[in-house]
Amino acid sequence: MTETVLSGIDAPIPSADNGVWGSDVVAQMLRRLDIPYVALNPGSSFRGLHDSLVNHLGNERPQMLLCLHEEHAVAVAHGYAKVTERPMGVILHSNVGLMHGTMAIYNAWCDRVPMLIMGATGPVDAAERRPWIDWLHTAKDQGALIRPYVKWDDQPVSVPAMIDSFIRAANLTRMTPKAPTYVCLDVSMQETRLDEMPALPDPARFAAVSASIPAAADIEKVAALLRAAKSPLLLLGRVSRSTRDWARRVALAERLQAAVLTDIKTGAAFPTDHALHAAKPGYFLDETAADAIRAADVIVAFDWVDLGGTCRQTGGPPTATVINISLDHHLHNGWSMDHQALVPADLHLASEPDLALHLIADALGVGPGKEPDVLTAQPTLRLEADQPLDVVSLAAAIGAVLRDEVISLVRLPLGWAGDSWHFRHPLDYLGSDGGAGIASGPGMLVGAALALKGSGRLPVAVLGDGDTMMGVSALWTAAHYKLPFVAIVSNNRSFFNDEIHQERVAKQRQRPVENKWIGQRIDEPDIDIAAIARAQGLVGIGPVLTTKALTEAVGEAVKAAKAGASVVIDARVLPGYNPAMAAGMTRHGGEAAKD
Repeated sequence: MTETVLSGIDAPIPSADNGVWGSDVVAQMLRRLDIPYVALNPGSSFRGLHDSLVNHLGNERPQMLLCLHEEHAVAVAHGYAKVTERPMGVILHSNVGLMHGTMAIYNAWCDRVPMLIMGATGPVDAAERRPWIDWLHTAKDQGALIRPYVKWDDQPVSVPAMIDSFIRAANLTRMTPKAPTYVCLDVSMQETRLDEMPALPDPARFAAVSASIPAAADIEKVAALLRAAKSPLLLLGRVSRSTRDWARRVALAERLQAAVLTDIKTGAAFPTDHALHAAKPGYFLDETAADAIRAADVIVAFDWVDLGGTCRQTGGPPTATVINISLDHHLHNGWSMDHQALVPADLHLASEPDLALHLIADALGVGPGKEPDVLTAQPTLRLEADQPLDVVSLAAAIGAVLRDEVISLVRLPLGWAGDSWHFRHPLDYLGSDGGAGIASGPGMLVGAALALKGSGRLPVAVLGDGDTMMGVSALWTAAHYKLPFVAIVSNNRSFFNDEIHQERVAKQRQRPVENKWIGQRIDEPDIDIAAIARAQGLVGIGPVLTTKALTEAVGEAVKAAKAGASVVIDARVLPGYNPAMAAGMTRHGGEAAKD
């Protein structure tokens, strides 16, 4: 993607006689390391760096993105990386800002996306601390707050040490498996006056580690197994956004006549309308997907999220020969269980998944394939009559308008039916947040919109109301920087996922299920989400209650977004899946919709 130049920014010309400061070197290193944007919520611990970005660099590259909360700053970088696979910068104010950002950092860690996080701390030298406030904002080992879920961290106390740390952090975050890195900058180092700007190294002289290539013998083992397979299955998980890689996946599957499964937790990896795509993508297996795994004699998993748990969902260990292609084991530690269940694998290739796929395709004589066209959206549901909204009719109503638009679905809610929309390009759908942390959706939408601005694709997200309200002030950043998108809030006025849990517990204990809503409903008073959007400078529409009203709202939203607006629609949905309402829709081919 080409970088977006944000409008409305004046670039003052730096003075030549105001000296050189430690933070000026930090800013210059960010530019040298090709960090395009830095998302931040202001803080005194990095006041030196803030000045350098504005007055030394002239607020050019990297451009600052003002956010209203540290968690949003990290989520914006997360959304940007989902599109570009490249790191943005994030700055978090001392220990308190870092604590605000921890949930979003954990999401990015679980989702294996790159970002360079910069922290800052009050003076490490106690003699330099201001009374009270600097003591509160200084930690002896600040990185300890997030060390279990970042790839690497450091706290350099000198300018030369900072230069080395930045190069290492930038390289490590970009290497597969990708994950955030963290460098904490002592305020005294930032505010040290230097005699002159030091000679800065060329980052190209510190090349990142080359890609891990499987042994030729292992590639030949995989090729031999696939040649002999009667019912091969490809599980496509955390793979690249590259159209070249997409084309080769399709070509390999077609040569092998292999069944393919994808996962809604990760971005689009294979055309879901292809005859070889065996089941709808979902958070968990449905029976069709489980049958595909049971029927396979060779399974090749390309960095599939929770391969062990997926196999267990079929009722027992797979009878097939299992080949796992992943580098994810390099990030597994004892603090977080994000490594998931133990993976059954007869052969494990430690490799980037797409790199290994190309080598396997080469060994089998598979050509490059045809790169996907950029196509308009392909929803599968058709509305037959106006009706109240639930999660299924909401998808149908959105699709009725967006089928003529080139879009990227940035986020989808838990209740989304995986077969209600087809993905035919790697940017058609970007996946979930990795760590299942509520409040990430709005910020990730802003970051994706930043990356997609000027691409010809319209970012669209279907957000939950709980997710929206926890992260709602992230939307101000989109309005401020004029980032167009359409957000539809699937608003059931409840933390409904927990209502389902409460119902299950009540039934198990033979207690009243009628009480499941207590402590879950977001009502009395009602929240006007559209008004909250308008109060932040966005276009707010709604609330809308029916499919007809929603199609009209989405049509209005698309026009506004194409004119440069950030748009939020408050769509009031009935909680849960309603079979009677689903009967009022048809799927392409006439099949009734089911979730």
